[in-house]
Amino acid sequence: MFVAAAVCPHPPVLVPELAGGAAHELATVRDACDRAVAGLADAGAEEIVVVGAGEHTRTYGAGAGGSLAGFGVDLMVGSPPAVLPLSLTLGRWLAERAGVEPSRYVAVPPDTSPAECLARGVTLASEPARLGILVMGDGSARRTEHAPGPHDPRAVPFDRSVATALAKADTAALAELGPGVATELMAAGRPAWQVLAGAARGAVWHGELLAHEAPYGVGYFVALWRG
Repeated sequence: MFVAAAVCPHPPVLVPELAGGAAHELATVRDACDRAVAGLADAGAEEIVVVGAGEHTRTYGAGAGGSLAGFGVDLMVGSPPAVLPLSLTLGRWLAERAGVEPSRYVAVPPDTSPAECLARGVTLASEPARLGILVMGDGSARRTEHAPGPHDPRAVPFDRSVATALAKADTAALAELGPGVATELMAAGRPAWQVLAGAARGAVWHGELLAHEAPYGVGYFVALWRG
């Protein structure tokens, strides 16, 4: 039974050791993530699954590890070897900060269709345990001239629509996000958000948007959904 979800972004600079002197720039997002992840336990989740983008469809066990060595910091979470993709590595890092122990980590490739994502969510929600899902995903990386990708005028409206859907726990709006547009806008969170939409379908949810910022031209959302 699905009882709560925390939605967080996964930029490496979320980790203070990596951000260095710029750590304060994501302090609000980081604090919001801590609140969201803690909210899973507060909602009575007995089992927590982390969902995020990865190159291949794969489920990793509770002990799976990830590393940020490729980003300039020799930081390992979980047990070696480092197998988790970036989104799940940051998910594990956030979980450890909150004292939460996920039971598994689910990677969803960027080209996964909305129908497949929704079906994955339905399967997760059908499990008997009281389930909390930590959903890792960034918004568009094309919001400004200084973003990782070339500026696209569609980026800010796209991110605004995602923020509104997360605030309202609007599963239909998340389910309708177009994979083509999301790919063009470099919005890495689309598959994970649609897994959430599938898991939450058919029930009444209370959504709370805890943060929506874009300090580096990339949309970062933090939200908490409770049944």
